[in-house]
Amino acid sequence: MIIEYSGLSQIVGPLVTLEGVPGASYDEMVELRLTDGTARVGRVVKVEGGKLVIQVFEGTRGLSLENTQTHFTGKPIEMALSKEILGRTFDGLGRPKDGLGEVYAECRRDINGAPMNPVSRVYPQNYINTGVSSIDALATLIRGQKLPIFSGSGMKHNELAVQLVRQASLADEADFAIVFAAMGVKNDVAQYFIDSFESANVMSRVVMFLNLANDPIIERVITPRCALTAAEYLAFEKNMHILVIMTDITSYAEALREFSSSKGEIPGRKGFPGYLYSDLASLYERAGILKGRGGSVTQIPILTMPNDDITHPIPDLTGYITEGQIVLGRDLDSTGIYPPVSVLPSLSRLMKDGIGEGFTRADHSAVANQLFASYAKVQDAKALASVIGEEELSSADRKLMEFGREFEKRFLNQGYNENRSIEDTLDLGWELLSMLPREELDRVDDATLNAHYRPQDSAQ
Repeated sequence: MIIEYSGLSQIVGPLVTLEGVPGASYDEMVELRLTDGTARVGRVVKVEGGKLVIQVFEGTRGLSLENTQTHFTGKPIEMALSKEILGRTFDGLGRPKDGLGEVYAECRRDINGAPMNPVSRVYPQNYINTGVSSIDALATLIRGQKLPIFSGSGMKHNELAVQLVRQASLADEADFAIVFAAMGVKNDVAQYFIDSFESANVMSRVVMFLNLANDPIIERVITPRCALTAAEYLAFEKNMHILVIMTDITSYAEALREFSSSKGEIPGRKGFPGYLYSDLASLYERAGILKGRGGSVTQIPILTMPNDDITHPIPDLTGYITEGQIVLGRDLDSTGIYPPVSVLPSLSRLMKDGIGEGFTRADHSAVANQLFASYAKVQDAKALASVIGEEELSSADRKLMEFGREFEKRFLNQGYNENRSIEDTLDLGWELLSMLPREELDRVDDATLNAHYRPQDSAQ
């Protein structure tokens, strides 16, 4: 028997309180009907005996304590799923917003997902080619990995996100698609994403979720869960390899903070709720590969660091959960280098098991290690040059400085539309390393050097 409850006990911001409701469940969906015939959607976010706190997605403007009928559905938030979602655009709650009508559902899934049994997880291997040299060579993205991008406000992370959607591909012929979720973006940024994907003719392999800056903040908390539910369905039911790109996790976390404050919860660091770590983990840990399933879910969450502070709670906690990070540097961005990937603080912890012979190329690990080591020495040479001047440096240090400039200009810097193969990237790496004396390349064995090292005079 369906029971409707008349009236509300309290209204506070986007939350309403209802008393005397036995048997309701946490995360249960409700429908609030007004006397003028309109309806709004909410979910139960707190249960204390017969007292409930309900989060209203469309906001509480126009609600009063008397004019509302509350209907409980007995189900959590579910999303309609089928392979038709490819090429479609949805709002933050998973509702179609491209004018193409509702999705014909093969099934409906709880957006909170089901935890992956650790015993059923398969160790991630095989790389995803992004066409971006600094990522492919030095912080390789592995299928099933979660590899965030740490950016700063005003930097070109949106452009990089679009480039990754356009260029990402697999080495084999497996089915590959991208789930793209944008949270708290302005209308012009959302239109930029749509126009970029359509002009590149990649929209047919993209499922897009857009939560705009003027949408309710409560919807922002749901958006990444809808995106990950779509990704899990395509990966584990349709055996596809899915890359999930989510931007901006900072907008998500700030919405979570505002929502937590509305509930009167005790704040943690910088006002964020104490459960921010476990909440972020509930998103990031939905990446992976399962035994007996042909697909995989790979995540690239993008977050902007407030004041470029990598110790801020959002990047700090993200770093604990994920398997590395790609850091965009303000100094490189200010010199016009795109993408401004700061090499030394960036890493991919799963890279070693997804590169080399059989995956990328046998010399990949050697090239990456030597580029890291040589570029680290460049920073030492720069520090010394800032004190005594570059003219006073030794000839070895001057060669390092020249290598550093060429590395940033030719390897890190590449065109927005430039898609480099892994072979081109590694060959370019060897070309740059050949600028240095052979005895300086101490991270590469003699056999590999004999095969790939070309001194400058012989190259000319």
